[in-house]
Amino acid sequence: MSEEKKEQTTEQQQDNTNQKKSRGRGGRGFGRGGNRPRRGRQNEEIWTPLTNLGRLVKHGQITTLEEIFHHSIPIKEYQIVDWLFAHGNGDKKKNIVLKEECMKIKSVQKQTKAGQRTRFKAVVAIGDGNGHIGVGSKVAKEVQIAMKGATIAAKLNVIPVRRGYWGDKIGKPHTIATKITGKCGSVRLRFIPAPRGTGIVGAPPTIKLLDFAGIEDIFSQSKGNTDTMENFVRAIYDALYKSYKYLTPDLWYEGKITENVFSMYSDKLKQYKNNKDDKNAQ
Repeated sequence: MSEEKKEQTTEQQQDNTNQKKSRGRGGRGFGRGGNRPRRGRQNEEIWTPLTNLGRLVKHGQITTLEEIFHHSIPIKEYQIVDWLFAHGNGDKKKNIVLKEECMKIKSVQKQTKAGQRTRFKAVVAIGDGNGHIGVGSKVAKEVQIAMKGATIAAKLNVIPVRRGYWGDKIGKPHTIATKITGKCGSVRLRFIPAPRGTGIVGAPPTIKLLDFAGIEDIFSQSKGNTDTMENFVRAIYDALYKSYKYLTPDLWYEGKITENVFSMYSDKLKQYKNNKDDKNAQ
């Protein structure tokens, strides 16, 4: 009889442990356990545009960044840049991958009544190596959040870089078209066109950013406190931003007056907004 009682007690103990496991957070009984998917993660990859530009890009009316730059439309969704480069930026056969580089991570402090509050600031540069570059910065409590926000800011700040030739126009453009200067804070930077085979003559941040922009040969000269990485990077970005501000004779007859994109596709934009699948139209 004693052996039978022992067997019954062991069976009861096993049942109790199984019930506890099923009622725990990781079990399949009560609570939010098991293999059930969490809320908000099912539609993470689906992009629903919030702006008219995003709707035109997603539905294929705008296929290149050059069309956006031509009409001077501000980019307010970073998914627009990802979508265009994922679809080749006009060339359907290509899948362009944006290069990313974290140029600087530093800690910043703020004095409060409770003491000092320390956060992290990240500076990120992106580029496709074919005439497009962007720089962004972000401050956050954690390094990963700051880097992610800086990458998004860099995608929103993508600009075109004008390239040209030194001497004869043979092959693809390899340097800048004119001498350009950029500044940020105390940093002053000057770029000068260079012949083929020269390479990028400059500091490591200059080499990295100009490689992202697709420039192969150039001379550079810098002044000021270039140890501050963010000011140095933004001076390079400012100089490349000015590359399309110089109106040279070869651009005199390039400008054409075209209809605005939003007025051209106004009927389709109404359809996209009234579409039941567009949750943001409600």
